[in-house]
Order: sequence, then structure tokens, then C-alpha cells
Amino acid sequence: MAGSGRLGAAEANRLFNEFIGDRSLPLVIFHDHFLGQPGGVAVFYVETQAEQEALSATTWLDGWHVEWRPLIFARSPSAFDEQTAFTLRAYRGLDWEQIQRQERPVYGDARREAEAAAEEN
Repeated sequence: MAGSGRLGAAEANRLFNEFIGDRSLPLVIFHDHFLGQPGGVAVFYVETQAEQEALSATTWLDGWHVEWRPLIFARSPSAFDEQTAFTLRAYRGLDWEQIQRQERPVYGDARREAEAAAEEN
């Protein structure tokens, strides 16, 4: 989802966080914010027709470019996790549980990058 061009990065990220935290919407199982432009991506676990309708009817992100795409394999939180593990194993020969235990490098201040939608060097 790309944010509205009218909002600054910090305001767009605040609005996006409120959107994914709205408990009247389906469960969000993944989200992140974009670098380089206000906006982000979210994966929701939509289990019922009512949840799909609630997500489609939300006005949280009016003015944003929003796309809704059902997934084939990752249709639940546990299936999303398993699809991640499968992809790493099948296409890169990597173990998801081992990767989860690795300490990841820090490239910049994520909070400041989210506020600015710009990568720190």
C-alpha cells in the first residue's frame, strides 16, 4: 500500500499503524513500512466473508493506493510461517528456525527511518 502523497512519512506511518491495530479488522500477521515513500505492506488473516467485507469497507486509508490479494498457500498465521520456512528451504537450502536465532545486523535507526521514510547510511 502506498501512502497518500499529501501525508508526510511520520503521519503516514502513524495512520498505517492505527489501521493495522484496528481490532474491528481481521488479524494482521505481518507488516512493515516502506523506505523512500510513505506507505507500507500488511498481510491479514481473513477467515470469513464478514472479515473480508470489513477490510474492504474500511476508510482508514482513503486516498492511498490499496490492493487486496488472497494468497494461495499462506492462508493462516501458521501457514504464513510454514510458507516462509518452505521458501527458504526449497529455494535457498536454508533453515527458518536457524535464521530466526541469528542476530541480524542493524543498518540504521529503524524508528527514525520509519518517521522519514528514508534509509540512514
